[in-house]
Amino acid sequence: MPKGVPNKRYTPEFKIMVVETMRREKLSYHEAARQFDVSEHHVVARWERIYIEEGAEGLRIERRGRKSTGKSQKPKKDVKEDLIAEVQRLRAENAYLKKLNALVAERVRQEKKHK
Repeated sequence: MPKGVPNKRYTPEFKIMVVETMRREKLSYHEAARQFDVSEHHVVARWERIYIEEGAEGLRIERRGRKSTGKSQKPKKDVKEDLIAEVQRLRAENAYLKKLNALVAERVRQEKKHK
C-alpha cells in the first residue's frame, strides 16, 4: 500500500461472505481477493483459516495489535501475601544458616582442642 494510506478494514459480515462464497464456488485465494477487491490474497487465506478453526464467530473478533501473553497481573493482595511468605522463608533460612555456622565453629574448636 502507498505511504499515508490507512489499512483497509473489513466488516465481519464481509469476511464471512467472502469465505463462504470462496468455499461454495471453489475459488482460489487469488480469485476471491480479486473478485471482492481485497488487497492481498494472504488476508483471504487468514480469514478462511479462522473460519475453519473457529467458525463464523471467529471472524467477529478484533485481532489487531500485539497478542496477549495470557498472564494477568496479580491483585495487590496476592503480591503482599507472596512477599510475607518470602520474608518468612528467608528468616527460616537465616536461622538455619546461623545454627549451621555455630555447629561448624564448635566442631573446629573441638578439633583444635584435641590436637
